[in-house]
Amino acid sequence: MNISFAQQASKNNTQATFPSASQFANSNFSYKIIPAAEKTFGYDILADGKLMIHQPTIPTIPGMPGNKGFKSEAAAQKIAALVIDKIKNGEMPPTVSEKEVKEVE
Repeated sequence: MNISFAQQASKNNTQATFPSASQFANSNFSYKIIPAAEKTFGYDILADGKLMIHQPTIPTIPGMPGNKGFKSEAAAQKIAALVIDKIKNGEMPPTVSEKEVKEVE
């Protein structure tokens, strides 16, 4: 069973730690759009077919209440692709800004 870094940290009662971006320099990334609460959408990021990030809700942004996903599959796809680009460019963890989320919603 594949679990994300955050899920493993929760299981071990530790803080989530992401590996260095260089660990994924030669990885093949993909994403999968997943159903989320109240007919919204989230995404899974996979590195070489293994679950790396499970994001069923819009990434936490101060002032944005709720735990819903994106309103459309297209919005979830755009953010998933953005996250992959950030990982490929060495950003670890790959954070998503409020502006980036609002641009796709």
